[in-house]
Amino acid sequence: PSSGSAIMASSMMMLALRNLSAMGLCRSGRWLAPSALKVTRQISSSSSSSGVPQTAVHEDELDEFREQVRLFAQNEVAPHAALIDESNNFPVFSDGEADLWKKLGDFGLHGLTVAEEKGGLGLGYAYHCVAMEELSRASGAVALSYGAHSNLCINQITRHATEYQAERFLPKLISGDHVGALAMSEPGSGSDVVSMSCQARETESGDFVLNGNKMWCTNGTVADTLVVYAKTDAAAKQRGITAFLIEKGMEGFSTAQKLDKLGMRGSDTCELVFEDCVVPRENVLGEVNKGVYVLMSGLDLERLLLSAG
Repeated sequence: PSSGSAIMASSMMMLALRNLSAMGLCRSGRWLAPSALKVTRQISSSSSSSGVPQTAVHEDELDEFREQVRLFAQNEVAPHAALIDESNNFPVFSDGEADLWKKLGDFGLHGLTVAEEKGGLGLGYAYHCVAMEELSRASGAVALSYGAHSNLCINQITRHATEYQAERFLPKLISGDHVGALAMSEPGSGSDVVSMSCQARETESGDFVLNGNKMWCTNGTVADTLVVYAKTDAAAKQRGITAFLIEKGMEGFSTAQKLDKLGMRGSDTCELVFEDCVVPRENVLGEVNKGVYVLMSGLDLERLLLSAG
């Protein structure tokens, strides 16, 4: 009890220093779920076998969480929203302030759907949608980039990664030290995404060589880790797609033009180019030729979150 009291006092002081409401608990800027919310269950869907945490949602606790995120967004995001869009740049400040992406990580928002044993908060999608709503009130651009990072990238890795991949990629994505993205659309395959033409050829060593382009990739210009889909068996059509974890700096991987959009300009969008990009087999997300299951099982969750923005 004494150590718990000390943690609570320290947490509430942290919140006060951040000029945030002292409702609820926060350790190192991270929301702590009440004990009732720590009892997680696996949802009975395609994602349940992948360890996606779902929690019992209590309306009063969700309201408290909303108020915390609203205060954070109004204090840390809203004052910079106009400049972020005017500059047409991803929200990384150059005026001496701490990186906003890191602040989001310190507050715990990047790992809301990641199980606690993997470094997240394990709160589930209701909390994730609330965070998306409140960030969107402050800045549509920041919220869009946040959704691409926390759901399209982090959540897909959480649901399908091997233990090695989770340990390697999740910590820096959750902390906000790294930026995540996802790429599936191409110049000739938008709504019919499984008709993609980006190819990944398996080599004798078991690695893969990617060739092709991806379009409209949110966070693409700044992403450190990207979930990318490519055809590993073109003849098998949708049953020949594989998901890969692409890393910034891989030889043969580059970004092309950054799109100058009419709105949400602070959320960078660009084209990805793969020219004989060698991807180690250990970077396959899920199973070879089973990427369509990774892709489709994530789409409904992605639509759910982004519709909250």
